[in-house]
Amino acid sequence: MAASLPQKPGMAGMPPQQQPHLPPGAASAQGQQPMPPQGALREISPVFLCRIGQETVQDIVTRTMEIFQITRATQLPNGVTQSQAMYQDRFGKLQEHLRQLALLFRKLRLLYERCVEMTADLQEGPAELVPYVGDELSSVRVEPCSSAVNQERKEVLEKVRQKNQEMKVLMDQMRNLLWDINAMLTLRK
Repeated sequence: MAASLPQKPGMAGMPPQQQPHLPPGAASAQGQQPMPPQGALREISPVFLCRIGQETVQDIVTRTMEIFQITRATQLPNGVTQSQAMYQDRFGKLQEHLRQLALLFRKLRLLYERCVEMTADLQEGPAELVPYVGDELSSVRVEPCSSAVNQERKEVLEKVRQKNQEMKVLMDQMRNLLWDINAMLTLRK
């Protein structure tokens, strides 16, 4: 019951300086090696922590699905005597999955707190970046661009319009060709 979480594929062979670092306390929650000095943690970006958090959420979903599969396969004891060892084995698996889920949720909480700590100095909060349903959309601040950027934007938009027009012509030609082929096939019968 003291087994640690399996490592992600591709991380086992990585040198220690390239292996992902977790926030303080996350390694001890998983029973892995201790954390590097605080200076090494400053080099980790919030994006990297979010990626680790995403993998953790995927692990949580996988473990939860396994729990549901185990409980679905378990028969209710409605008078039928089954092997006590089988029930104990399933109960042990469920307990282990629940313990691992608790560790994963702790890891996720530590990652979240570390990301919030690292991004506290950002100008915009998450509520401003992703609007909630029903909230009024605030106007987007657009900084004035140089004339070269505006000219390049106009050129790109014109190229996109031309390509769209070419695609429309090709789609019309394909539609007419298919129409003719279908008409010939029906006349053949």
